Amino acid sequence: MDAPVALRAFRSICTSCRPSLTPTRPFSSTTRVLADFEPKKNVADVGSLFGRVTDGQLYSRPTKDTHQYGSIIPGQGSAFQNLSPQEWEPDTRHHIHIYAHKHNTHITLTKPNRDALLSVSCGNIGFKKAGRGTYDAAYQLAAFVMSRIQDKGLLRDITSIELVYRGFGPGREAVTKAILGSEGRMIRPLVTKLSDSTRLKFGGIRSKKPRRLG
Repeated sequence: MDAPVALRAFRSICTSCRPSLTPTRPFSSTTRVLADFEPKKNVADVGSLFGRVTDGQLYSRPTKDTHQYGSIIPGQGSAFQNLSPQEWEPDTRHHIHIYAHKHNTHITLTKPNRDALLSVSCGNIGFKKAGRGTYDAAYQLAAFVMSRIQDKGLLRDITSIELVYRGFGPGREAVTKAILGSEGRMIRPLVTKLSDSTRLKFGGIRSKKPRRLG
């Protein structure tokens, strides 16, 4: 029989009967030929691993000289040899928070753990309404706070002070002048750090339109 005739005869057979006539099996049912390989010499069997666990050799704690994190522990590796010990010690400074906005000025004295010891504003010393946002009110507030610290005997527990500014109201400069003046002669030697925690706007809702008078 010629090839075209045999091909036409094969096509006339239904698809369900064709697999029985083909001499080869489908690809999915062919047997796999595994390549010859040699097992790794360093691979341990279950019995040897179990023996090492019972002997305490598999999960033994690394020594100090062979610790995998020895290079990043302060004082152990070369990367942190230049760091001074005080950078890793807890903060022992008291904090004086100065929140100055255009309507008022707030001063808060806190412990090293941020617990408040004294918190007053211009309204607590007698200023009302628009007078609370003036330069003179903030200056008198700073003088009152520093005299209050001395009267309560808090200076004997304070070794160092950090000044934390927030906002750009008139009280920011007024409190600074009070600390540099005669009112702050007992506080000024204890100040070791100045920082600014003013909020920076980033995204958020649309700002209120500016007020225009006249």
